[in-house]
Amino acid sequence: MSMGRTTTAIVDYGVGNLKSITNAMNYLGLSTVITSDGEALRRADAMILPGVGAFPDAYDKLRASGLDRVVTEQAGQKPVLGICLGMQLLFDRGEELRATPGLGLIPGSVKKISTACKLPHIGWNSLHFQNHSPLFAGLPDGAYVYFVHTYCGAACHESDVIARTEYGASVVAAVGRGNVFGCQFHPEKSGEAGLQILKNFGELCR
Repeated sequence: MSMGRTTTAIVDYGVGNLKSITNAMNYLGLSTVITSDGEALRRADAMILPGVGAFPDAYDKLRASGLDRVVTEQAGQKPVLGICLGMQLLFDRGEELRATPGLGLIPGSVKKISTACKLPHIGWNSLHFQNHSPLFAGLPDGAYVYFVHTYCGAACHESDVIARTEYGASVVAAVGRGNVFGCQFHPEKSGEAGLQILKNFGELCR
C-alpha cells in the first residue's frame, strides 16, 4: 500500500475516451497520468483500462503496444478498472466480428446482447447489485448509470458478477475478481453515481 498521494495510470493504447475519465478523476481530486509507458504503469498505484470501438481492433492495439502483458502482470498487484470495452477486454475472449483472445483476467467471453430491444444499448439504466463490492460502496441498489454498447460479458462464475442491468434481458453491468474490476457502463458519464464509483476505486489503493 502506498504512503501519501496515490496515482492512477490511465492506459493509453490508442483506444478510449481518456479526457473525460481524466476530468472526472481530477474533479474528485484523484491524481492521474495518461501513459503508454510500461514502467509508468508499474509505478502507478492503480490502473484504468478504457476502450471504445470493436473488441478485435482494441485487443490488437493493446497487444501491439506490449501493454497487454503489463496489464495482466500488474493486475495481481494493484487495482485495475476496465471501462466499457476495457471491461470486455478483461475476459478470456471476445466474439465481436471474429473470435479474439482477451486478457484472461475474468473467466468468460463477450457476446452480443441477446435482446429484442434496439442495439446498440444507449442510455441510462439501473444497476442491481448481485455480489458485494467496494466499488459500489455508498450506492443504493437501482442507481442509474450510462451505457453505450452492443456486446456484454458472459462470466463463467456468477461470483464474479457484481452488478446487472435489464435491457430486454439480464445484462452483466459490472464484474470484480480480486484486484480486477470492470464496468460495462461509463462511470465518467454517469453523474453523481459514477463519480462515487470512481471515488471508491481511487480509495482501493490508499
